[in-house]
Amino acid sequence: MSLGQPPSESPYYLRVSIPRQALDLIENGEVVRSWLVSTAKNGPGERMGSGCTPRGWHAIRAKIGTGLPANTVFVGRRPTGEIYDAELAARFPERDWILTRILWLGGLERGFNRYGQVDTAWRYIYVHGSPDAGVTGVPASHGCIRMRSNDILEMFDLVQIGNRVLIEA
Repeated sequence: MSLGQPPSESPYYLRVSIPRQALDLIENGEVVRSWLVSTAKNGPGERMGSGCTPRGWHAIRAKIGTGLPANTVFVGRRPTGEIYDAELAARFPERDWILTRILWLGGLERGFNRYGQVDTAWRYIYVHGSPDAGVTGVPASHGCIRMRSNDILEMFDLVQIGNRVLIEA
């Protein structure tokens, strides 16, 4: 796993710190913004079916949800037509909520987080919105990086498809 500079011409990249449970926006090597996240309750790891957050260099392969209202509910990367609220949460207490916006990640490190049984994109690993109660700075997800809906709205407009994402354990 290489932890050098991001393999991109963009001055921006995202850095997810699993130990700090934080996502930082880096511009020209400096942290310009930081948000609280929740990564996988199973810790770091790359294997398919592990429920872990994959490490290493990734790229944003898709931005999903542009123009939709905050708290839009997604299933399979598609909006369901629902807007998350307390009533919906009470009706479906066990649902793993994916809300507001999705950044679908693709691994860049062959054999580590790309291809085969370790492929981040094939594992459907996202940075996505979540109910605020699901983003406490404590690992709680099934592998994705959860953000509060207002935070992902702010961050979503600052990044582009192809921007790099470094996930550190």
